[in-house]
Order: sequence, then C-alpha cells, then structure tokens
Amino acid sequence: MKKILLIEDNEHIRTNTAEILELSNYKVIVAENGKAGVEMAITHNPDLIICDIMMPELDGYGVLHAIHRNETLKNTPFIFLTARAERNDFRKGMELGADDYITKPFSGTELLNAVDSRIKKIELLKHDLAPGMEGLQHLMAVSLDKNALQPLIEGRNINRYKKKQVIYSEGNHPNRLYYVVKGKVKAYKTNDEGKEFVTELFSPGDFLGYIALLEGSVYNDTAATLEETELAVIPKEDFEELMNSSREVTQKFIQLLAHNVYDMETKLVGIAYNSLRKKVAEALLLLKKKYQQKDEKDFFIDINRENLATIAGTATESLIRTLSDFRAESLIDIQNSRIRIINEKKLAKLVN
Repeated sequence: MKKILLIEDNEHIRTNTAEILELSNYKVIVAENGKAGVEMAITHNPDLIICDIMMPELDGYGVLHAIHRNETLKNTPFIFLTARAERNDFRKGMELGADDYITKPFSGTELLNAVDSRIKKIELLKHDLAPGMEGLQHLMAVSLDKNALQPLIEGRNINRYKKKQVIYSEGNHPNRLYYVVKGKVKAYKTNDEGKEFVTELFSPGDFLGYIALLEGSVYNDTAATLEETELAVIPKEDFEELMNSSREVTQKFIQLLAHNVYDMETKLVGIAYNSLRKKVAEALLLLKKKYQQKDEKDFFIDINRENLATIAGTATESLIRTLSDFRAESLIDIQNSRIRIINEKKLAKLVN
C-alpha cells in the first residue's frame, strides 16, 4: 500500500482529502502544518507528498526546500495543494521542483488523477528500463501520456541504408535521434591522414546521435553502416519534448543513454596501453558480445579486416598477423573471412 503524506492546516480539507485517498487504497499520514509535515516525512518516508502552500510554522515552499535537502526524500513526488492560482505561485513552485499543482476547490477525480499519475511515474523510474526502443517507449508513454513513438516504427518512419553509407557526419548539426532496428553501425573519427578510429559500435536496440542533441552541439564523430541497416528516426522536436516533460524522466533518460561512457573510457585506456594481442582479443570479444543474438549458437564475426583493425586500434597488417596466431593457437576459426571464436575462455584470459 502506497503511503501519502498530506500536509494541510485546514481541518475540513485535510479530513475530506484523506478520506478520498484512503477510499482509493492509499495509506494516508496527515500533518497540520509545515514543520510537522517535514518531521512526518523524515519519520515515514512517504511515496508522495501533498502539501498546502499557506500554512503556519512553515509554508509549503519551505517544506519543499527541506524535502529537497534530504537525501532520502529529495526524489519524492511533491504536489502543491493551494487556493492561490496566480501565475507567479505556479512558476515559483515549479522552479523549486514541485511536480504538480492541484488548485482548490478540486474534485475527488482531479485529486486521484494527479496522485495516480505521479505514483505511476515514480514506480517506472525506480526500475531499470529495458534498453533501446522499449525503454524509450515506456518513458514517452509515462511522461507524455501518449504512444508517441508508435508511428516511428512503421514503414514511413524507417530509413534504410546501404552498406558503408554515412548516416551523419562530424561537424554537422543534429536534427534527429536514431534507433537501430536492423543492421550494424559504427561511429568513428578520422585524423588528418585519413585513418579511422572507431569510437562506438551500435546494434539493434541502440540509439545513436544523442550526445550532440543533449549537448546542443554538432556531431563529434561520423556514423556509417557496416552492413545494410534500418534506422527509426525520432525527430528532434519529439526528443526535446520528452526531455522537457519531467525532471525525473530527464535524469532516467540520460542514465539510459549514457551507460557507455565508462566503456568508452576503458576502451581508450586499452588502446593506449594494451598489447597487440590483448587489443585484438578485446575487439573480437566486444563484437561477439555486441552482435550475437541470444538464440544464436554458432556465431560468426562478419566484418572486413580494415574495420576490425580500427575497432582494435591497430594497423590492418598487424591485425591479420595476430588473427593468424590466434587461429594457430585454436582460439578462433576463420571460414570465408568470417571469424568464429572457438575458445572464448582462453581468449578472455588475454584480455584480463
């Protein structure tokens, strides 16, 4: 049973509001002023707080400030309950971090709709979201109350790319977020001599192009397909609508998309300091982890040697010699240029 803290100095409103919430199967904790409300919040750690603004001892803004300074309570959904409907009051409350307003007088339906919506959002954000389109779809549904991405997975919203086709180029301004439906994509940077350095690999279920959107900057690398690929396109406006819809959703969305930062740092350190054998072994294991399907038992790495060399961070000739050594040591098998890992455990030892 979800706990709701109701802070309201008017006894009649407090009693009626608590009764409505209790009839809807919520456990209600009541406080008659702001100071008592903060104490109750610390003691009971509620799932949601409903708070009046004009109160003795401590007003609603003070309560919200105190809640946000408490590590345990700072992410608790907060709804203001107030008769003051002036624009400045709304703006001040939202700037302080309130999640919603209910203006007196209100109906039971208005109250329960606001409470149910906030409870639903916080429950979603407490759990790890599925990667890719499924996770974003849930976020869009909760934050915007509509199935906003459904059109993006239908025919007219899928862009199809040929092998080696560029999706976006370094230095260009972004106007969309991409989602890999089918195929493989690499992001890379090129030095003055034309040599590529692969910064990231994408497979079905991954987003790309989001860093430039989040930063409001240009692309810092180029993305191109490794094979025939299908990408769903999320317009920049829809992406911004999602990001602006909720503070909590924004935090979760960034967490969902920025999980690769640590992996990227580890990769850069590896390229700088690892031996040649370790670099190639790490690249092979990365590709297997990235592209092998769950039900795919006999998996082959099907990528040309130039691309594999850029992923490993070494010269193509050095890569080919190392692959020959791995084959002689029965770590891998090569059939028609496709690579199959046959001793993953031993290969992993080279990495660790």
